[in-house]
Amino acid sequence: MNYILFDGPARNQLLPFTYTRPVADIRVGILTIREKWEKHLLATTTTVTEEYLSVKWPMVEMEANVMINASFCPTEVLVTKIKDLKKNQAIFKEEEVIAFFIEEGQEDIDLSTFDAIEFEDQLMIIEHTWDIFSKNGEAIAQDFELLTKDRTSQTISKSNNIIAPENIFLEEGAKMEFATLNASAGPIYIGKDAEIMEGSVVRGPLALCDNATLKLATKIYGPTTVGPHSKVGGEVNNSVLFGYSNKGHDGFLGNSVLGEWCNLGADTNNSNLKNNYAEVRLWDYETEGFAKTGLQFCGLMMGDHSKCGINTMFNTGTVVGVNANIFGSGFPRNFVPSYSWGGHSGFTTYLTKKAFEVCKVVMSRRKLEFTEVDQSILEHVFEETKKYRRQ
Repeated sequence: MNYILFDGPARNQLLPFTYTRPVADIRVGILTIREKWEKHLLATTTTVTEEYLSVKWPMVEMEANVMINASFCPTEVLVTKIKDLKKNQAIFKEEEVIAFFIEEGQEDIDLSTFDAIEFEDQLMIIEHTWDIFSKNGEAIAQDFELLTKDRTSQTISKSNNIIAPENIFLEEGAKMEFATLNASAGPIYIGKDAEIMEGSVVRGPLALCDNATLKLATKIYGPTTVGPHSKVGGEVNNSVLFGYSNKGHDGFLGNSVLGEWCNLGADTNNSNLKNNYAEVRLWDYETEGFAKTGLQFCGLMMGDHSKCGINTMFNTGTVVGVNANIFGSGFPRNFVPSYSWGGHSGFTTYLTKKAFEVCKVVMSRRKLEFTEVDQSILEHVFEETKKYRRQ
């Protein structure tokens, strides 16, 4: 069977992160949604996504295919039902389609004509940006069980102060000395060649992914994910860094999501609670206004390749697009469009020529190439988001 993950109706609600990736490649918990599905299905997947992303994430169609809504995270029960799908069958969760079977070349699909299978068990669905951090604890627990079942952790050095060691797992090459870890409230996963430096204090759940680093005396309150090759210092609470992003110095990051290749300058802080304790609203790209989140705690949403200077301050519920560069005193507004350059005193357009020069340098430091495909995707984002920037 061939499995294809599609973006589904939640794609626009997950901007700015889905400007530069399919829904399936959002990280929540230890793994991306795609990685979760592939481990459960024991198969590779391809993607139906926006046309400008499809060069990097193409779809491969075969004789028999199952289309899966990438907003849904897998469970063993759901995967069993998906593997049993036959021609003209579809699985629904209430009104939302989860998966359906199609044959090669089948077009003009009308799901109302399919045999509907109702899925009644609880499922995790990622359909808003704030779901990424608010559901991260549950996702870490699920991924921890998936990745560590019937496996033995690397030995934890006796120099560390540990509570609930049975909930801590170190992959090969992980390093940790003179740290304090409390896994009684949730598991702590330390990926391959990751490092927790001396003096760090961690309360789980925590996912420290492959080659990621907690710097000296870092304070982590779970549930937090530090994606591959990311570096974190200071204080972090209930946040997700997708990968290759840095918050390397003192400062607070809470109830937030950072995409890839982001960098927060030293002593950057975000507010995650309004002074009047009111519900937080976030910029909604679909309605082009601020939408209710239902949350009292909500911090910073920052798209790929965005950066800020030292001592930057972000208000509660701030959304920063792709390739923005923020600096200066005072609070920038709660919505910073993609390719914005400036801060509280005002923004100009961050031209692609300059932005791409930075992309090349930053990625080369990690021995990765900024390809023509990457550039083409970011050029499309520049044009698509032009309407949000003041000309």
